[in-house]
Amino acid sequence: MSPMTTKSKDAQFWQLLGEQVGHELAAHQQYTAIAVWFDSHDLPQLASHFYRQALEERNHAMMIVQYHLDRSRPVTIPGTPEVRNDFADVVEPLQLALDQERQVTEQIEEIFRAAREGGDALGEQFLLWFLEEQVEEVAAATTLLTVAKRAGNNLFDLENYVARESIGDGGESTDAPKAAGGAL
Repeated sequence: MSPMTTKSKDAQFWQLLGEQVGHELAAHQQYTAIAVWFDSHDLPQLASHFYRQALEERNHAMMIVQYHLDRSRPVTIPGTPEVRNDFADVVEPLQLALDQERQVTEQIEEIFRAAREGGDALGEQFLLWFLEEQVEEVAAATTLLTVAKRAGNNLFDLENYVARESIGDGGESTDAPKAAGGAL
């Protein structure tokens, strides 16, 4: 591979990784909106779950920022797109959350491929934690959506399930990358 090809593949990795900061912050905003919607519909367990999810997404963005800083790379904090605030029922925000997690998984996989193609072993290693995290996130979102559909109109069962199972309550793992400014 020519040096120029390697350099352009390296640039692709850093571009995609920089864009992921924005994707993670957008997820933070969307999860905050979902949490507020659940809170306004007197569903405190679901609200609490999505407030935690929002913080987790913020932390992911800041992990990527810290990685840029550690590798002496420039980093830009982008604005975020509009979020969806209104839903017809509890299934809609849960479906949106699952769709969002699937999209983030595809984005992380694309960044990982760019790191591999660019010969950036450090970039690959950094992204392994995020890939593992996405498996957990998609699985949890899928389960939550399935339970919500089964519960139907019995929202007390759904709330009890969320409280009992402590979905996503584990916080960041001890091997999580360091977040710029510290994880919240």
